[in-house]
Amino acid sequence: MSDNNIYNFTVGELIEILREYPEDMPVVVSGYESGYENFYHPFVIKVTHLPENMYYDGEFQPDDNGTEVLLLEREMRND
Repeated sequence: MSDNNIYNFTVGELIEILREYPEDMPVVVSGYESGYENFYHPFVIKVTHLPENMYYDGEFQPDDNGTEVLLLEREMRND
């Protein structure tokens, strides 16, 4: 049996958060390397699409003049 206290969100909690945003708002996730992580509370940022970037840089980059997206940012651990 898994310990639910190790997860930041349940599906139900995430659904409630997502209801606060427009249904057509794009969603991006942070990531790099292998495995999976919890994520922080979703928030809006502006990005520009740069598909020519190397995979480890991601195809979207922060840009104050870019498109608003909802970010699911992985939790950063320093261990």
